[in-house]
Amino acid sequence: MVRIIGIGGSLRSNSYTQTALQIAAQRVEALGAEVEILDLRQMQLPFCNGDKEYPDYPDVQRLRDTVGNADGLILATPEYHGGVSGVIKNALDLMSFTELSGKVTGLISVLGGQSNSNALNDLRLIIRWVHGWVIPEQIAIGQAYGAFDAEGKLLDEKLSQRFDQFAQSLVDNTRRLRGVD
Repeated sequence: MVRIIGIGGSLRSNSYTQTALQIAAQRVEALGAEVEILDLRQMQLPFCNGDKEYPDYPDVQRLRDTVGNADGLILATPEYHGGVSGVIKNALDLMSFTELSGKVTGLISVLGGQSNSNALNDLRLIIRWVHGWVIPEQIAIGQAYGAFDAEGKLLDEKLSQRFDQFAQSLVDNTRRLRGVD
């Protein structure tokens, strides 16, 4: 079975990034994959300083082990100042090729302003650098304050269809590239 780990790069409560990640996870699960979301808001992670071990932070090893045992990833980030959030960058920096190489990855960015691809491009470069595979389908949600209803459901049918296409691509490509059913 395909095993996917979701990581959201926002620490904000009622985060649109976390909402988008949840929607993606539900769509991927509906296709028969196992999905676990690592909620960085619930983890104690230090700033990466380049050390190999962080004995005072057991969540670093939990992050590494969980991602290392996955077939693929969903990475969701708010776009801050034209790039990825420091939260998701730090989480990725706490890992290495050991955990990230060969992972099939889907990317989501959430913005308060107009949709663009800066954060998505940043994540694409990071994952490529660690020898991961990024699927072609990606999701950028601009003006996120108007994208969801009060229950966190998508308001735009075209955006909902993009989540379906994203999920299908992530599952299909993970099966192909990782050789799992």
